[in-house]
Amino acid sequence: MKGQTIDAWYSGKTSDFGGNIQALCEPDGFPIWTSEVEPGGVVDIEAARRHVLPAVYPYTKAMPVLADPGYQGAGHRVHVPFKQPADGNVLSVGNRTHNALQRALRSLGERGFALLTERWTALQHTTLSPSRLGDLVRAALVLVHFEYRRIS
Repeated sequence: MKGQTIDAWYSGKTSDFGGNIQALCEPDGFPIWTSEVEPGGVVDIEAARRHVLPAVYPYTKAMPVLADPGYQGAGHRVHVPFKQPADGNVLSVGNRTHNALQRALRSLGERGFALLTERWTALQHTTLSPSRLGDLVRAALVLVHFEYRRIS
């Protein structure tokens, strides 16, 4: 409703309370880093500007970054899909091909999110305060690294 204060932890995208956690994955999709939790109402690009992009920018000359549409406007060498025009036109064949190739490459990266969220049921249905989700995700990241023998 107009004029009402909205709880910062409420996400309109999911129509529920939660948090926004960013992650970085290796090219094969193995998760290597997760950010602090941001309130669910924080959009991806804002969370990325706080946590991901400052750490990634120094490496983008040697390595491009593939990101989802939520990173639109992230900057040089952060590749996002082309958006469908709002005026009813369709994307050109070249742009559709670019999107298809990027989706194929990014699907490997999405594996990292699956390793974290689908493997650990505590991340699927938690009644934990959203502000504590970062601790839970970091614990899951350590367990994934242990399970795949990245640490002993």
